[in-house]
Amino acid sequence: MSVVFQKADSDLDYIQYRLEYEIKTNYPDSAGKKNPVTLLKELSAIKSRYQTLHVRFKPISVEQKETKSRICATFNKTMTLIQELQKETDLEHVDLTRLVKGHAFLDYVATAEEKTC
Repeated sequence: MSVVFQKADSDLDYIQYRLEYEIKTNYPDSAGKKNPVTLLKELSAIKSRYQTLHVRFKPISVEQKETKSRICATFNKTMTLIQELQKETDLEHVDLTRLVKGHAFLDYVATAEEKTC
């Protein structure tokens, strides 16, 4: 997610540059219209809000990754435990993949597990 905010910040810098250039070249005297300087200040305020949002989001992103890691570890331990119990008790083999995909949350965890665990 951090990359998204960095790209947004870069895009806003570029937009600000382009606006300044367009205003200087195409509207040297913009009488009767909204002040271009005001527009640029509004753009700077938006950029500042994006930066603030990025700073506030960073700890959430870290916590999300840690939580995902803990969920994957717990999921892997549970799957191993179930498989060991099946072997020890001579129970019929249950297709755990099909069982997991039948539940939305567990399906999400399984997908995350396949990608990162």
